[in-house]
Amino acid sequence: MKRSLMVGFLVTAALSSQAAFANADLAKAKNCMACHAVANKLVGPAFKDVAAKYAGQKDAEAKLAQKIIKGGQGAWGAVPMPANPQVSEADAKVLVKWILAQK
Repeated sequence: MKRSLMVGFLVTAALSSQAAFANADLAKAKNCMACHAVANKLVGPAFKDVAAKYAGQKDAEAKLAQKIIKGGQGAWGAVPMPANPQVSEADAKVLVKWILAQK
């Protein structure tokens, strides 16, 4: 039994790791990385800083998904985030889940 639990854990960890890379690839494909990085501020805030700011907020996922699609201004300073209408709502939700998981 212990061996099967360990195998299950390793498979789950591998799939989670693949999902994390896939979501980073989605962020690159949707041009998020032109203004954002995981750990450092570029034009926009670091994803880890976004995750920290919105940690524990019930509506964070929906709010941030809409901000990705429609853009926004004022939450992080004077530089506005442009709208990204090419990002589907489903992709925006995947991106937000990945962003909020950053440490």
